[in-house]
Amino acid sequence: MDVQKVIAWNVRGLRTTQGVSQEALAVDAGIDRTYVSRLERGMENPTVAVLARLAEALDVQIADLLKVPRQGAKPPAPLKSGRKRRT
Repeated sequence: MDVQKVIAWNVRGLRTTQGVSQEALAVDAGIDRTYVSRLERGMENPTVAVLARLAEALDVQIADLLKVPRQGAKPPAPLKSGRKRRT
């Protein structure tokens, strides 16, 4: 698995596990939401500075974004689509 795909896997997995939307992550990391989307699809090659901002926004170490998934691990599932209901 190449580095872009590893980063994509980990960003999406950490984000969805925490229940954070792409938009919220983008705001917290100071990047564009479409950039987060492209990162999660393995279409971008982020700089170390962007990785640091993402790690801080996700409250993890940069190394967590570079961990190779276990052999046979299932890809992270997306968050449920659609807007949240107002309460």
